[in-house]
Amino acid sequence: MERITELSSHYRHLEQMSVSELLHNMNKEDQTVPHSVAQAIPQMEPLVAAIVEKMKGGGRLFYIGAGTSGRLGVLDASEIPPTFGVGEEMVMGLIAGGDYAIRHPVEDAEDNTRQAWKDLSVFNIDQQDVVIGIAASGTTPYVIGGLEDCRANGLITGCITCNPNSPLAAAADFPVEIVTGPEFVTGSTRMKAGTAQKLALNMISTSVMIQMGRVLDNKMVDMQLTNDKLVDRGVKMLISNLDIHYDEAKKWLLKYGSVRKAMDAYQNEQNLVKS
Repeated sequence: MERITELSSHYRHLEQMSVSELLHNMNKEDQTVPHSVAQAIPQMEPLVAAIVEKMKGGGRLFYIGAGTSGRLGVLDASEIPPTFGVGEEMVMGLIAGGDYAIRHPVEDAEDNTRQAWKDLSVFNIDQQDVVIGIAASGTTPYVIGGLEDCRANGLITGCITCNPNSPLAAAADFPVEIVTGPEFVTGSTRMKAGTAQKLALNMISTSVMIQMGRVLDNKMVDMQLTNDKLVDRGVKMLISNLDIHYDEAKKWLLKYGSVRKAMDAYQNEQNLVKS
């Protein structure tokens, strides 16, 4: 296969560019990424539907990746509980080399074709779960081997890659191919490819959570109240939905711990008063 992500940059002699030229040229390249992601939406749709179906039956979503791709999976998974108020086990990100590899390179970690299944097995993974492999190149052995082992054990698999017709796509039931082209710095897939993967992960996980009922209208009514900013945001949601004053809204929010629970409790009390 041709690795488009490894093709030579369209730009030459980067070291001779001014700071302004560097920034403008990188931004020019970045502007092509959303179009590439849009082209892959038809591939994302059945993957999201499959994840939702499994989750409604008690399943979980796992990401596996190495290097930048693995870190992006860990990042997306870590943001789901505080944003949507679900348990940490519902979406999990695994990176080749373990948690140490989130901050540090781990030599040869991505070359072990059997390690991903071992890492997944720690979580008693089964056919109710879905595994998405993330690899810009589409050739990372850790990720390919992981998906192959998952399929052999009857699990649904997806992938996010930035090269077409890759071994990774062949190993996935639902491949998502976002072809972003050569990087500004040749081969540096932390740039456009990484941006594309981040956008795709945002879209997939957010769509899944909305389909699972974790958003009301356009609000994060199940978010965790982990700081003053989020408490204030939750209070304002209650004010908007219940037409009550700030102090009363804050009292209900802090008592019940989430916007949804506070809203339900308040409305139930009002219904009892009326009856």
